[in-house]
Amino acid sequence: MIFHVLTLFPEVFKAGIHSIIKRGVDNGKIAINIVNIRDFATNSRGQTDGYPFGGGAGMVMMAQPIYDAHKSLNAGSARVAYLSPQGRVFNQQFAAELASETELVLLCGHYEGIDQRVIDEIVTDEISLGNFVMTGGEIAALAIIDAVGRLVPDVIKPESLKDESFSDGLLEYPQFTRPRTFMGRDVPDILLSGNHGEIEKWRRKQALEVTRRKRPDLLGGYEHG
Repeated sequence: MIFHVLTLFPEVFKAGIHSIIKRGVDNGKIAINIVNIRDFATNSRGQTDGYPFGGGAGMVMMAQPIYDAHKSLNAGSARVAYLSPQGRVFNQQFAAELASETELVLLCGHYEGIDQRVIDEIVTDEISLGNFVMTGGEIAALAIIDAVGRLVPDVIKPESLKDESFSDGLLEYPQFTRPRTFMGRDVPDILLSGNHGEIEKWRRKQALEVTRRKRPDLLGGYEHG
């Protein structure tokens, strides 16, 4: 899968690609193409923003540099996602949907946003991380690359994705490793029993309890049976 990122601040991504996603890049399962929108400015000062028509605080990113940066990708019909607080809220199901794409363009806004005309011209999706405002779309783009990239086939072993939080609508059950006792707290005996059927029952019960306690909104009409 190829992630194309259109941004004014490409340096943000230099330190942001690591761990599993970097292994995916190194193994050729993921490609990340960072494009500097400033390279497509047409005036002598390399300007990519301007004052908003109608007045108001802040600056607005110009349509032309963004449009030309996108055009340079030759990405065909690839979805173009603008990172915006007005967008569809990102979640695990949305990540899985995007992971089925072969290419995805992530457009990072900044300042007061971008000229609506380029949104209307090239954007297919608007994505929000939640009901809050950030300085720009770069951190949101990194989050989406991480969440979507790890779902791309062969980046992570399928069994490692099976019981994660949100994989079946629940949060994940508690995890434990060595030592068996830490600060007077023991690993639950069931996890040391070797009885995999009972361990699965325990984990499901724990997942339900954790979800009920921390995110009851996820349960909805969930069948507890």
